[in-house]
Amino acid sequence: MSNLVRNTIRFILFILVQVYILHKIPPLHRFIVPYLYFLYILWLPFSMSRGWLMVVSFFFGLSLDYFLVTPGLHAAACVLIAYVRPFLVNLLIRQEGAEQSYGAPSINSMGWAPYFIFVLVLTLLHHGYLVFLEWMQFGNFWYFLGKVAASSAISLFLVLITELLFNRKEKYRTNAA
Repeated sequence: MSNLVRNTIRFILFILVQVYILHKIPPLHRFIVPYLYFLYILWLPFSMSRGWLMVVSFFFGLSLDYFLVTPGLHAAACVLIAYVRPFLVNLLIRQEGAEQSYGAPSINSMGWAPYFIFVLVLTLLHHGYLVFLEWMQFGNFWYFLGKVAASSAISLFLVLITELLFNRKEKYRTNAA
């Protein structure tokens, strides 16, 4: 299956899961908001340039904003993590490392520790920015930190479950044609 078809299917599935399953969970929505959709951006290929990564992330976040009737909140958070993602990948893996040998970030391509740091940093950044944009002020600082921490924890749990259920078997690319 080509990368375009795979990523288009993921685009649709992540939007549908977020809108019709995770957004409908009532007991968690007062303080804890489970987000899984941003995993789509984390799973995009290494070979995608920063510009295209930001464009795809913008349209992904905008389509989620359309369904959730939020005025660009998710689009802004998606573009932020799309902008930071290449910097983080360069910090966490060697220069001639996984980005040339594998197609996309995963546990297989990066290893457990770098992949966990990758997901943790981008999750905290995404959730912190999203909660801040929802309020447009800090208000009660401890409530802000608690909401970011609780939402990030539940989202990291969902990411871990998703990674274990849908183990993406990345093929090791060689130089041979």
